[in-house]
Amino acid sequence: MSSGKNRAAKARQIVAEQKAAERRRTVTLWTSVGVVLVLFVAGLIGYTALSGQDEGKLVIPSTAVDEGTAFAVGTGPVVVDVYEDFMCPACGTFETASGPTLKQLADSGKITIRFHPVAILDQFSNGTEYSTRAAAASAAAAQEGRFTELHDVLYANRPEENSTGLSDARIIELAASVGLTSDTFVTAVNEGTYKAWATQATETFSKRDFTGTPTILVAGQQIENPTTELLTEAITKAAG
Repeated sequence: MSSGKNRAAKARQIVAEQKAAERRRTVTLWTSVGVVLVLFVAGLIGYTALSGQDEGKLVIPSTAVDEGTAFAVGTGPVVVDVYEDFMCPACGTFETASGPTLKQLADSGKITIRFHPVAILDQFSNGTEYSTRAAAASAAAAQEGRFTELHDVLYANRPEENSTGLSDARIIELAASVGLTSDTFVTAVNEGTYKAWATQATETFSKRDFTGTPTILVAGQQIENPTTELLTEAITKAAG
């Protein structure tokens, strides 16, 4: 009897050990699965974050008009669209020659100017992407209600092609000279908040089959070789 009891006890011990081993294997298995899952999720989050950094977050200025591509000055019935690159020499010449007349017409309630900052000359700023940075800064200025002020001071200090352009610090300094000093603006320039927007606005410019700056439209009609005289004639005609 005692030997039978011993064998039964031994059998129960073996079964108990087997069950304990099975439980350990199950715990180990699910622990491993959990670790793998955590690593996968962490990797996915990291990849998403890096991808977002690489691509840049698109922030469209709330003040932008015309499918989010332009900033309006004035409220007159005739719309004048002005596509410009802040490094463009011809744009600088246009602003000197025709800018004051257009602003006067806008102030008198005859036209609405829609300024479209684009970046087609980045390759001429020695890798600093000045055109994109300047366009992005103008969007930040528009958000502060100071687009015209920054627009004008950037053209007054327009860098030459094949230079490094203006640094972000210099853009901020020029903005301060015309009363644009908010922390929001400074942060937007330093962090490139609207750079992705500038890229998208430039893509829209190309999709509209425009190729050079300045490109000027009066009431939707492009004006070739837009002198002040031709512009005023077109505006008078469009006004009826």
